Amino acid sequence: MRTAVRHATSADLPGILEIERACETAPHWTEAEYASILKGSGVPRCFLVGERDGRLVGFAVAKAAAGEGELESIAVDPGARRLGVGLALCEQVLAWCRQAGAESVDLEVRSGSTGAIRLYYRLGFCRVGIRRGYYHSPDEDACLMRLSFKGQTRHIGKP
Repeated sequence: MRTAVRHATSADLPGILEIERACETAPHWTEAEYASILKGSGVPRCFLVGERDGRLVGFAVAKAAAGEGELESIAVDPGARRLGVGLALCEQVLAWCRQAGAESVDLEVRSGSTGAIRLYYRLGFCRVGIRRGYYHSPDEDACLMRLSFKGQTRHIGKP
């Protein structure tokens, strides 16, 4: 079974919020923030959802401006993890960023999120830095990662 990825709509907001709230370490944005992204205000953004068996199982939000992309948020329903949902969403986000003119894509991930970090390395991201004490509840450092579409990004630390 594959994950179907499509652009989010306002009808998806209840499911998106449900997934986000089920993921303790996800950034918890308000419904109004998600709705604003869907309306297309501000910097160009990509807002995708992943479905399996017609059920919403994940989402991702990215932005691109001035040749740089950023994976701002990604969350996968805890019951659908390790099924390729995160991979499918990330691949589509990267394709969108590249099409939007990004030469690189940045992200921040909790340093203890080993599964997510492995996925990002698999996609070609490199660790480029750390932000000490960046996350709260629970407190944790942020691992800064970058994927460069042009040339090689310098790794810092272990892949």
